[in-house]
Amino acid sequence: MRLACETKGIQLVGAVEHSGHPLLGQDVGQLIGAKQTGITLTANLTEALNKAEVLIDFSTTEATLNSLQTASFLKKPMVIGTTGFTEKEVNRIKNFSKTIPCVMAPNMSVGVNVLFKLLEEVVPILGEDYDIEIIEAHHRHKKDAPSGTAMKMAQIVAKALRRDLNEVARYSRHGLIGERKEKEIGIQTIRAGEIVGEHTVLFAGPGETLEIKHQAFNRDNFARGALEAARWIVGKPPGHFDMLDVLGFRDQ
Repeated sequence: MRLACETKGIQLVGAVEHSGHPLLGQDVGQLIGAKQTGITLTANLTEALNKAEVLIDFSTTEATLNSLQTASFLKKPMVIGTTGFTEKEVNRIKNFSKTIPCVMAPNMSVGVNVLFKLLEEVVPILGEDYDIEIIEAHHRHKKDAPSGTAMKMAQIVAKALRRDLNEVARYSRHGLIGERKEKEIGIQTIRAGEIVGEHTVLFAGPGETLEIKHQAFNRDNFARGALEAARWIVGKPPGHFDMLDVLGFRDQ
């Protein structure tokens, strides 16, 4: 909300929380440490969305799907930053995207999406000679694991190597497990303290290692990416998009 109020070309017209939230009814300006805005935090999504051109949603899987249904009914584009969806829930989102344009990304950060693009280029070059581990770390309150970003990285790696991620993913190791399997893709999770978000892709080959890492120091980069997605999606036809579309990487 703070960055929306500070960003040229963006006008904040509504803010929504779940019913029963202790801050409902308060002015948005008060919540972000700014002057009064005349916009109060509400639990009525329909009322707030009627005034808007696009909805940005970072919440829970259940809340996002409910919001998406409302956005679809009102024909309002939507930007989804929520993670942890099941395959069935993703398919529901794609069905809603047939009626409205929808940007959905596991990470809205420009830097992370550059990393996604970089992985598409690097993995085929290194090929089968390098073991690949994906390590992600987040704060102790994060509910889903591995992170949506880590899973997206794993999907990119598996696709580039023509592997079935469901068959080769290794999410934990414990005990006498034997040698690492040749085509294995490791995905490891850390939850501790107030870590905003760290993602590392480790390539370990003959006599050397290569690491590609993104580290978030605050959540502003996620918000800026979401606002850019919101600006991009207005006027687009119905469809299911991601940040690679927003950043113009899809055609490169």
